[in-house]
Amino acid sequence: MPEVEGADPLPYSEYFSVVFENSDFVVINKQADINFHSEDGEFGVVVAAEKALSCKLYSVHRLDKMTSGLLLLAKSSHTAAQLAALFAERRIHKYYLALSDKKPKKKQGLIKGGMEKSRRSMWKLTQKKNNVAVTQFFSFACSEGLRLFVVKPHSGKTHQIRVALKSIGSPVCGDPLYAEKAAQEPLYDRGYLHAYQLDFSFNKQTYSFQAAPEQGKLFLSEMFLSKIHNFGKLENLPWPKI
Repeated sequence: MPEVEGADPLPYSEYFSVVFENSDFVVINKQADINFHSEDGEFGVVVAAEKALSCKLYSVHRLDKMTSGLLLLAKSSHTAAQLAALFAERRIHKYYLALSDKKPKKKQGLIKGGMEKSRRSMWKLTQKKNNVAVTQFFSFACSEGLRLFVVKPHSGKTHQIRVALKSIGSPVCGDPLYAEKAAQEPLYDRGYLHAYQLDFSFNKQTYSFQAAPEQGKLFLSEMFLSKIHNFGKLENLPWPKI
C-alpha cells in the first residue's frame, strides 16, 4: 500500500464507514473534510480504504473534500473500466442532500449551464455551450431559516452541485468557497453536502444504496432525519423533466 510520509494515523473510522462490499467493488460512506487523494501529508480516503480493507482499490468517481457520502471503489482495473463506462453513459444515478440558509430563486427545477473556471479554485455557471452541467433539484423547508435540497446531477463536473445551488441564490451552508462569509465557519461545523443515494446495475444485478450523514449538527438533527426518512427512495420523487 502507498505510504504518506508524516501522515496522521487516524482511525479508519475517521475517514469512512463500509456500506457494502463484494468481490467486485466496495461502497463506502466518506466522512466530511477528508481529502479524496492523499495530499499535504495526510491519507486520502482511497488510501485509507485500501489500508483498512487490505486490497488495491480503483476510483471511478470522486467527492470534494467537504462533501461526505457514498463513494464507489472498484477492486480491479477491469471492474473500474466497466463502472467508469456506466458513469460516462449516465447509467449510475447519484442523489445528494444539501442544506442552505438562503431561499432559492425557484423551489424546484433544472439548472443547466456551462462550467467555467473563475477566481481562486472556484467555478461559475455560464450560458456557454461547452462543459455543460445539468442538475435537477427540489427544495423543502427544513427548519426556521434552513432549506433542504435534494439534488440529482446528470453530469459529473467539478463543484457542480455547489455551483448550481450558488447560481439560484442558495449556496451550501458551510461551503468555504461558494457561501458568503456569514454562512461559513465557525457558524457551521461542516460543509452541508452529502452523497446520499447511489443506484446502478452491474453484471445483471441491480444495486441501490442509501447512507445518511454521520457528521454535522444540522444533518444529525431530528428534523432533518425525519425529512429524509419520509422521502423513501429518491428516484420516486416527481423529478423535473430535462
